[in-house]
Amino acid sequence: MISPESFYSSLESEGVSFLAGVPDSLLKEFCAYVDAVLPPEAHVISANEGSAVGLAAGFHLATGQLPMVYLQNSGLGNTINPLLSLADREVYSLPMIVLVGWRGMPDVKDEPQHVKQGRVTPALLDAMEIPWRELDGDPTAAREAATWAAQTAKHTSAPVVLLVHKDAFSKAEKRRPAVVMDGAEMTREHAISVITATLSSDSVIVSTTGMISRELYEQRVNHDQDRSTDFLTVGSMGHASQIALGISRSRPETRVVCLDGDGSVLMHMGGLASIGATNVGNLFHIVLNNGVHDSVGGQPTVAQQVSLSGVASACGYDLVGETVATESALIAAVKDLGSATGRRFLEVLVQPGSRSDLGRPKETPLANRDIFVSRLRSGRS
Repeated sequence: MISPESFYSSLESEGVSFLAGVPDSLLKEFCAYVDAVLPPEAHVISANEGSAVGLAAGFHLATGQLPMVYLQNSGLGNTINPLLSLADREVYSLPMIVLVGWRGMPDVKDEPQHVKQGRVTPALLDAMEIPWRELDGDPTAAREAATWAAQTAKHTSAPVVLLVHKDAFSKAEKRRPAVVMDGAEMTREHAISVITATLSSDSVIVSTTGMISRELYEQRVNHDQDRSTDFLTVGSMGHASQIALGISRSRPETRVVCLDGDGSVLMHMGGLASIGATNVGNLFHIVLNNGVHDSVGGQPTVAQQVSLSGVASACGYDLVGETVATESALIAAVKDLGSATGRRFLEVLVQPGSRSDLGRPKETPLANRDIFVSRLRSGRS
């Protein structure tokens, strides 16, 4: 396996002096290491992958030095525009190394949302005419790949990609202390349980990708609750609120709830403006804020430094509740805002972390879609 410390040293020796990206489960040990050892001016956990490319571009323009961007291949879509219309050698010709976790790699078992993305990743890179190599966990090959990537990026003055296999990195030699969400009394799973028990039974829920959908699903199974009210967004991070908005606008008589996360909201924060600017539908947007990217290693988000409630208010939501952090306050807020109409927003502070034995949905995404659509279109919601 590849030592995160050794791999970063190889990059550093080739002149890489700035990193930006979105944490990924396959890269979590490398991400944990650089987050622990690099100062803020040398490392940014960005809101989305395209923003990381922009940060890298700005760094190179200002310094002439070589940056690295890191991400999961599910986030490649967010990078396509800036990689091709900004960094490409036919436009501004900006060198950078792009480290990509290869989820859904062929012949490696993975979740449904990653399978096609993983299968087409090499072809996508080839279509973008970006040179790439794989990191399979061999330490010697990793050092050689770091040298190849840096020298190729500098020689061509353009992006290059390193595709990282599952389990390529060993445990991080250093890591930052775990994030603590001040004032939060509830786990995210407990908060979800409180919310679903308090919401009107005619509500439909769109839950964001990652732990939130998994915890919502497991609660429904454990308590023998109706799962047909829930659309589990297993991929498409950052878009759950817009799925909910699309449903709400199309079926204004339906009480639609979006269970969102802080990292998801930050990834495409413009969605809040779209919700606030509409005057159609009945949407209750609940953000469970634990201040970290919990599904991919617990790296911090900026949500502890940004007032998400303040952003929602500025975007024009009809009602924005006071941020809550306790069970009693959450129950009161869900009763109050849940019974109102229009576009409402509630931020819930929760503790980072999740159960180690947390399960995953047993049904396929298509099966989830079918039972959700059947209920939604029948008018039973």
